[in-house]
Amino acid sequence: MENARLAEGLREHTARFAKAVAGADPDAPVPTCPEWPLRVLVGHIGQAHRWAASIVASGPTPVPDPLAADPGAPGEWSGWLHEGAANLAGAVASAGDRPVWTFFGPRPATFWLRRMAHDTTVHHADAALATGAAFEVAPDLAADAISEWLEVLSDPVTPSIKPGFDQLRGTGQTLQLRPDTGTGWLITRVPEGVRWARATATADVTLTGPVDDLLLVLTRRLPAGQVTVTGDRGLADHWLAHTAA
Repeated sequence: MENARLAEGLREHTARFAKAVAGADPDAPVPTCPEWPLRVLVGHIGQAHRWAASIVASGPTPVPDPLAADPGAPGEWSGWLHEGAANLAGAVASAGDRPVWTFFGPRPATFWLRRMAHDTTVHHADAALATGAAFEVAPDLAADAISEWLEVLSDPVTPSIKPGFDQLRGTGQTLQLRPDTGTGWLITRVPEGVRWARATATADVTLTGPVDDLLLVLTRRLPAGQVTVTGDRGLADHWLAHTAA
């Protein structure tokens, strides 16, 4: 996906996130992030955008603690969130193709724009579920978010960051995400970890539905019952039980 579209997606979902939390109780629980009240979710988004922008501009810094983020008073949230997203998009545009630090080794600066655009989209869903606001995501962004998340899960470095992902190793079991339109994703669990490809084929278990619902099920924001599950339901349940972000 081109940088311009990722930057547009970052701005869109930051704005929609800000709209979803406007006027809400800062201490309201977030069902899909059960350890965080709404103010921490807001703080995390603005903090993460600024952290990623700092990495692109100046190099790696320690991962910040969301509980330490200060988004300001609720009336200031919208401006603070928009500022953080703009800082990140500007830093990536200035960096061009220059490689920067990532968890997975040096990558082009666009890595952080893509990571934060899709992280913001999923957290926009968290905010919408917490406040009762509407949520939607464009199909192209949802599809790229699925691919990006599978890239993270399949990277050999990931289990060292999230040891629980080791449980995704397997002996050839296959899961498929099949959107209502377009090509799906075929995931294979092998002894070395996770492998995936854009493909539509027979699998041990297949999840079928709109691409936005598939994204939210994959990221555990919606239950698997939101889509159609065909085949080995236990395999799908095991996958979802061990992929908490």
